[in-house]
Amino acid sequence: MRHDPTLVEAARRGEFFALEQLLTACRPDLRRIANTQCASGVDAEDAVQESLLLIYKRIGALRTIASFPAWTFSIVRRECHRLWRAMRGETTLPEADHPLFAYVDNFELRSDLAAAIQSLPDKYREAIILRDFEEFSISEIADRLRLTRAAVKSRIHRGRQMVHEYMQD
Repeated sequence: MRHDPTLVEAARRGEFFALEQLLTACRPDLRRIANTQCASGVDAEDAVQESLLLIYKRIGALRTIASFPAWTFSIVRRECHRLWRAMRGETTLPEADHPLFAYVDNFELRSDLAAAIQSLPDKYREAIILRDFEEFSISEIADRLRLTRAAVKSRIHRGRQMVHEYMQD
């Protein structure tokens, strides 16, 4: 993916015109990636639209300009997988190579963490996955699950407590 580093930096600083230009410039690359990453039955254009929205919302969190291509690739790939799971009515744990697991070198610990999350009751597991893996905001989760923000926060808190208790044992 080609990108202009000065454009990415300006977008990261919050310059709207630069962000608009950046999104327009990277759209064809996002579409190409989505066409290769989306499973059959998932509309690649939906993944592109969702990815553009996430880039728009989170460009300020981008740590280094050089990571922009890899960052956008992972966003599109994650959206393709999310849409595919949503189409099938599933909310499951991401693969072991998910960036959240990248900070854990110990394979047994990673496996235990995945097992702890998988052992949660559905309502807690779904909230934890949407928040910590899919990186949805509290409001987005509330809208998706048709709950209040307080209920979402409660489920995330209780789910994390249960994971902590599981890991203690």
